[in-house]
Amino acid sequence: MMKRASGLFLGVNMERAMSKYLYVYHGGSMPQSKEEGERVMKAWTDWFGKLGPAVVEGGNPVGMSNTVNSDGSVAANGGANPASGYSIIEASSMEDANTKAKGCPILARGGSVEVAEIMQM
Repeated sequence: MMKRASGLFLGVNMERAMSKYLYVYHGGSMPQSKEEGERVMKAWTDWFGKLGPAVVEGGNPVGMSNTVNSDGSVAANGGANPASGYSIIEASSMEDANTKAKGCPILARGGSVEVAEIMQM
């Protein structure tokens, strides 16, 4: 459900309505020690804290994955760019969602963030 940034929402996107965005995390290195793991977890906690109420679902890391292709073949390990986790956030635009993603701790560990608007059906 869309939230309005201000004013009435009349079913027409005349104002900045808040949309949900899926962040799919790719790559990033695993911590090599308990201490490093604690630093990484703190970085994520701090980032989510900065995002505040924009965080709809903090998500989770994901394990090994497979990609099922249209021809029925299965690529082990998620294919060319396997996901390593996800989150759902709210933002006023794709640009706003991209700006928020630029603070993601996975970027400092060599990973990337795929940003996709969740379509309302």
